[in-house]
Order: sequence, then structure tokens, then C-alpha cells
Amino acid sequence: MKQEWESISLSKLQELVSSVPKCLQSIIKRRGNATQWLKCPCPNFFETCCWHQMGMYCSKNNNISHRFGGWLSSTRREDGAVFEHGPRGIRPAGAVGRNTLNMVEDLGLESEVLPVTYDHVASKNRYLYVGGQLHKMPSGLGGMMCTVPPFSRPLVLSVLREILISRGKEDDESVHSFVSRRLGTELADIAVDSLCRGVFAGDCRRLSVRSCLPILYNAEKARGSVVLGMLLGAGPEPDVPTSALAKRASVENWAQWSLKRGLQNLPEALEDRMKNVGHVEVHRDSPIRGLSTNGVNWEIKLEDGTIKADHIIAALPAKALASALPSAAQTLSQQLREISTVTVAVVNLEYEGFVLPVKGFGHLVPSSEDGGLLGVVYDSVPFPQHNRSGGPSTRLTVMMGGAWFHEVFGKPEEVTKELLLERAIQAVTSHLGITTPPVWNVVALLQDCIPQYYLGHWKRLEMMRKYIKDHNLPLTLVGASYEGVSVNDVIFSGRVAAEGLVGKI
Repeated sequence: MKQEWESISLSKLQELVSSVPKCLQSIIKRRGNATQWLKCPCPNFFETCCWHQMGMYCSKNNNISHRFGGWLSSTRREDGAVFEHGPRGIRPAGAVGRNTLNMVEDLGLESEVLPVTYDHVASKNRYLYVGGQLHKMPSGLGGMMCTVPPFSRPLVLSVLREILISRGKEDDESVHSFVSRRLGTELADIAVDSLCRGVFAGDCRRLSVRSCLPILYNAEKARGSVVLGMLLGAGPEPDVPTSALAKRASVENWAQWSLKRGLQNLPEALEDRMKNVGHVEVHRDSPIRGLSTNGVNWEIKLEDGTIKADHIIAALPAKALASALPSAAQTLSQQLREISTVTVAVVNLEYEGFVLPVKGFGHLVPSSEDGGLLGVVYDSVPFPQHNRSGGPSTRLTVMMGGAWFHEVFGKPEEVTKELLLERAIQAVTSHLGITTPPVWNVVALLQDCIPQYYLGHWKRLEMMRKYIKDHNLPLTLVGASYEGVSVNDVIFSGRVAAEGLVGKI
């Protein structure tokens, strides 16, 4: 480790110090899902599989909803306002980010992209709500060298200390334990607790660092230090070409992006393209009643008939797939059922005028402050283009529940939207001092929307894939239940599944 440390140039060390808390936020960011603090899984990975297989195979896409896109859901009003009920921004970074931008370009949506650069106020200003008040996350060299509340000491000390910590010996570890060991308990209790609630709506004391944040786990295994792993690299990235749009994102230093008509426009464009190519068969509102296989091909039973398939790419949530599998695959079904999910309440609010006391992306709330409230996104700051026409307004999104939903609100099927709306407005009033009532609102209850990768998740995936291989099942598992909950992750899983069947795309 000493040789690796001495090999780092002075400019690299200066970059390290000045980039934190980017280095801390890379706990989430390097997975492609920090710029939006709530990342609901997006089943458009199945549309992605079809997209990547067009011209090679006839694909059949079954969807039980009245629309495609899963948790990518946008409300568009006649006055031009757009409200996101799931993901609201996508990161362009890394191979999975490039892959999504490549698909956006292939679909002809380049002119619809709304980029947010790293020098934008929404990228630079992120807040934590601790001790009953907002605290701006430290940034820049000055912020790292000084003690900035809610932290009790300069964050640079935690970063420098991390380099000297011995490599862990466990096969897996909770996110909280990992960060406590390497960066200190305070950062784990406040910053990382909040970030895991924002990204996974989950409890960092239960989430697996190996499965949720493999970039950190791999950095420690490869270099003995997260900091050194970030600086020197911890392994190769997937080989994804760079389209003109992806190159533009890099040159212009995008932090995140959305679409003019909202992110629901992405699965809509995919659906239109699939329908127009002529050899993709789409079944809408078609619940799967059961699957049976003879070991060579499948029979898929639907409400309106039966489909035969040589291979299934299963983009269903893990528990839904478990219910559809034949009884002979009981072992696989049980493993799928062990993948937990959480429910999130998303409340969109609109206010007259610009009423925010600060400008930024939004604020997160650690579990020690308020278990039920995950955070508030200041939607009008990163994407003012989604505001209504005809006068200033402020759009906010309050996110609640997650791993704490049952404890705070009770059973999702028994919670009223009126209660959730009241709780959201109370939070906005208390945290932001906004006392005027909203002029518009919509409440969405996203049941079982985010899979939780608890300790041992990686081992469960290994066992499931071994079962599929050993039993020669013509089945590929894709989607948010397995290896990443972000929009980029699930889209990339579709690409990998397609390549597994037809070769490199």
C-alpha cells in the first residue's frame, strides 16, 4: 500500500481533497444513482431487451399495466407542468450511464434531453436535515478542511484516516459497518444513513455493501483502501461505446439529465419503436397465470391465451416471478421470495411563486431524525423547464416510508392518501418554513417498489444462477431485483441479457 500511495501524484492528491464530498458521495454516485435520491426500479429493462434484439429475434413483451415503463411515471398538465412520481433524473456517468445515453440517441430523443451540469446550483448544493435545521453538505477544499455542521470535525480527517485502515476480511458487510470501519461512525450515522435512505429507501444497517455499493467493496479488496481504489481504479468497466450524445455529456460535464416531457417519455419511445419494427409482439394488460417448461422451451399461460417461447428473459419482480414458476422449481422460487422490497409514498406539491429558502437539489433526512421522512427534492431547481407556464411556481417532491413504512404509517393498503398528504405538507412547513398551502398536489403510493439487497444477497444470486444452469432452464433474470436498482442499472441488465442470447451488440 505504501508504494501505491507514493505513486500518486501531487495533482491527484489535490484533486482527492478538493473532490470530497464527491468521494464520500461516490458511495452512491459511482453506482449511477445518487443524483436522484429516490431510485424506484424501472421495468423498462424488458423493453430494452426487445430493443437490443430487434432484427434478430421475434420478441414478445407482456405487461400487466395499462402503460409501459413501470415506476417511470410522469404527469403532464396542459399548462406545461411535469411531475415525476418515480425517478426524476438519470446520471450519465460510467458505462451504464453511457449505455442509456446511447439508447436515447438511437431513439432520436437527443433534442428532448434536459441536462444539469456539475456547476449548476442543484449539483453543488445538497442538504441534510439534522437537529431540526438544514445543513449544506461540505464542498470544495475549504469545506473539507473546516468543521462544518452537522459534522464534528473536518471531513478530510476521515478521508486521510481511511487510507491507513486495514482491509476487511469478511465476504460481506453492512453499508453502515463498512463506512463506520473505514470513515468513522459519524459519517455512517448521518451522511451514509441519509444517502441509503434516499437511494434505496433502505436501512444502511441491513443493506449489503457488496451488493449495493460494489464499487466500494471492490476498491477495498483491490487496493486495501476506498480512496486508493477510487484514485487508481479497482477493475475494468464494461465495454460500452461512446455515442455523440454520451460524448456531449462528458464534454459539457453533465451531472444528470431528464427529458422535456418527463422520464416516462423514454419507455414511450421504446414502445413506439418496438411496435413500428413489425416483428415485436406486445401484449398489454396480460397478467401471467403460470409458466411450465419441458426443459427445452416454455409455455406461458396468460389470461387471453398461451404463448410458447424458446427462452424467457424475466423482468418481473423477484416475488412475482416466484409465484409464476412451476412447482418443480420450488427451490428457485423460495430464493426469489427471500429478496425483500419496500414501499415508498411520493407526494408531489406545487406552490405559487418561488418559496424555497435555499437553492439546491433537495435535502435528505437521517433515520435518527425522522424515520418516516426520507427527503424532499426541490424539483424546480434542477428542472425549471418542468414548471408551468404563466407565472412563477415551485415544485417539490416529498418521499416517505421505505424500510420504515410499516413502523410509521402501518399497512400500505390501509393508509389513506389524505394522511400522506398531510404528513408531506407538515414536513415542508417544518423543514423549509413554507406556510402557504400548495395549489396542487398528487399522492402516489409505490408498493414494493425498491428491492433491498440485504447481507448475503450476492450469495443468493450465485445459488439462483447455479440452479438455473444445473437444471438447464432457458431463463435469464434481469431487472432491479438482482444487480442494481437505478434506471441505468436495469436498462444495462437488458443489454447484458440480450447479448447473452445473441452475442455482442
